[in-house]
Formats: sequence, C-alpha cells, structure tokens
Amino acid sequence: MRFTVAIDGPAAAGKGTISKGVAAHFGFAHLDTGLLYRAVGRRMLGGTDPVTAAQELSADELEQGDLRTAEIAQAASKVAVIPEVRSALVDFQRAFARRAGGAVLDGRDIGTVICPTAEIKLFVTASAEVRAQRRYLELNAKGSDVTREQVLADVRERDARDADRSTAPMKPAEDAVMLDTTDLNIQTALAKAVAVIGEKLPTAR
Repeated sequence: MRFTVAIDGPAAAGKGTISKGVAAHFGFAHLDTGLLYRAVGRRMLGGTDPVTAAQELSADELEQGDLRTAEIAQAASKVAVIPEVRSALVDFQRAFARRAGGAVLDGRDIGTVICPTAEIKLFVTASAEVRAQRRYLELNAKGSDVTREQVLADVRERDARDADRSTAPMKPAEDAVMLDTTDLNIQTALAKAVAVIGEKLPTAR
C-alpha cells in the first residue's frame, strides 16, 4: 500500500509531534523534512556551500549530532530560500513519500510542492505568541540563554522568510485540512489529525 500524509505548517505549531504520532498510530514511516534543511544549514555553518551540501546530503547526516539548536534553525531557514537547495532535496523527499507501507512527511511545502497528490494534507498552525512560548520553553529546558521576546522575534522573522520566499513559499494547499493548535493540547490535536486521516484510510486502526 502507498499512502502519503503531507503535514505542513510554521515552526512550533506542533506538526512534528503530530506527524510522529500519526506515523506511530498507522504504522507509517516518518520523515521530518526540516531535518534535511537543518543538515544543509549545519554544513553551511561549517563553511560548505549550501547547494553543494544539499547535492551531497546523505540520510546518515540526519542522525548526526543535534540539529535542533536555534543557530541551526536559523541557518536552515536561510538555505531553504535558495531554489537550487530545494531542487536538490526534492527527489529524496518524493521517493520517501511513495515508499510501500505508507509515509508521513512534515515540512512547509509538502502538500503544495513535494507531494501535491498526497492522499491527505494537513496544515498545522497556531498563533505566533503561542508558538514562541512553546519554543522558548523548549530552548530554556536545554539551557539556552534566550528571552521570550527574542524567541518571538525569531518566530516572526522566520514566518516572514518562509512565507515570502520566491520558491515554494509556505502556505496551505488548497485542499489541505486546517488544524489550529493554539488552544489545543497535543493529545487533542493528535486525535483530530488521526480522525481526519482515518476518514481517508478505511483500514485505519
């Protein structure tokens, strides 16, 4: 069986956690496509040309080191606006999406560019203030010396960059189901996502 779930949305909306939960519930493979850009961003910070880094990227690099630092997140957002970087990573993502057994991909252009024919598309969002608070707590727990104001500014800057880029801007697919998690806990948000997917997948358990 080939069944693709495309989940898009801005940073800290909950799409990563929801995607992992959906994949676990249905027994699908999961790919956090943001890790591809983070891995390229990390190599760029190390002095590698981002296009070269994208062209040479291997799956092993997604497992190496901590790709979720604030510095790498900003680098990922910067390399993601480069058309040649995005193009180099398209085939990797599309091959994963059509693997046997079902696949869940989360990112910012999955439903619009990478998998426009996905069987189900979700766009997970939340207010900038709530997303910034979530990210602040996450970074604070890791010992990062940041303020709520700094994190909110970073969230808004990244949103603008993702939405305004000329290639594959972040936006909901026309047929995407919107899931606003501003006032939802993760259990409720995941339950809603599972219900939406279950309607499209008669064999859902």
